[in-house]
Amino acid sequence: MLTRVVKVNPIQPERTLIAEAAEVIVKGGLVAFPTETVYGLGANAFNDDAVRKIFAVKNRPPDNPLIVHISDLEMIHRVALDVPEKAWKLIEKAWPGPLTVILKKRREVPKAVTGGLDTVAVRLPGHPVAIELIETAGTPIAAPSANLSGRPSPITAEHVIKDLWGKIDMIIDGGETFFGVESTVVNVLHDPPVLLRPGPVGVEEIEAIIGEKIVVPEWARGYAEQTVPESPGMKYRHYSPVTPIILVEAYPGNREGMIRKIKEIAKEEKKRRKIVVITSSENNKLYEEEGIRTVVIGSAKNLYEVARNLYRVLREIDELEVDIAISESFDEKGIGLAIMNRLRKASTLILKV
Repeated sequence: MLTRVVKVNPIQPERTLIAEAAEVIVKGGLVAFPTETVYGLGANAFNDDAVRKIFAVKNRPPDNPLIVHISDLEMIHRVALDVPEKAWKLIEKAWPGPLTVILKKRREVPKAVTGGLDTVAVRLPGHPVAIELIETAGTPIAAPSANLSGRPSPITAEHVIKDLWGKIDMIIDGGETFFGVESTVVNVLHDPPVLLRPGPVGVEEIEAIIGEKIVVPEWARGYAEQTVPESPGMKYRHYSPVTPIILVEAYPGNREGMIRKIKEIAKEEKKRRKIVVITSSENNKLYEEEGIRTVVIGSAKNLYEVARNLYRVLREIDELEVDIAISESFDEKGIGLAIMNRLRKASTLILKV
């Protein structure tokens, strides 16, 4: 298959180019497109055959649900039933934006989209290209991240090209994504609501909007898998580079202990293997002074910067051709929980200090 790449203005996308991409969607093809989180791989959410192509192209397990993207609030009624009051509270405050809600699905939504479940994950993205594409196609678009399953998600069109070139019809290049990690997913059908996947919209923000505490299971923090996934990112290994990662987790207030442990591991591993340390900008010199190779992921004081750089760094360490990477950990407040969820799922070993 010849994959076509079209570059668009991310703020005011050219309508003729978006119309061409929308036509691909309408005809049952696959289009990779930018959102404010990561690049998505889209198909007509009501076209069962097109949706199944997504799973085939990505080598994605069939029980791993997809998120259905809509372009306005009216479109929610085409895919979901009986939207509860708590969902509307979140929708009114957080949409368009990086929040996905789990709702009861309409029977028109193929089981392939929902992993066989009677619920559907729905989001109204906060990106002009995504909204214009959905609107022009005239249909909700089912879309996971536009990468091979298990690999770090794509934040640029180049990442999509590397993983899916020759496998999909079109890639819309809208530049780098803003948040760099996937949307927050919350199931408001449970009482109390349950966080299924952390993302840019933090737990604290969700609780403030709905006026109650939500459940944050251990598997939502990245420590385990959920047997029956209700949303993407809950089961199977995700976000992983080929290079093994050792994640050194610091208990609150023990950053110095984390640095000491990383130095200790790095010095020992350097004797027999090529290593790199994934570090915050604040700690970079502490490793470099001892001859330890590093990749800076961003400032520990600006977790949005760390999130934006996360998948780029996970892809970069493979290009460095090292044998092992050792990563620092980060505060779990706000988007920090999403960062730690991704790092835990990407790691082959987690050490706590």
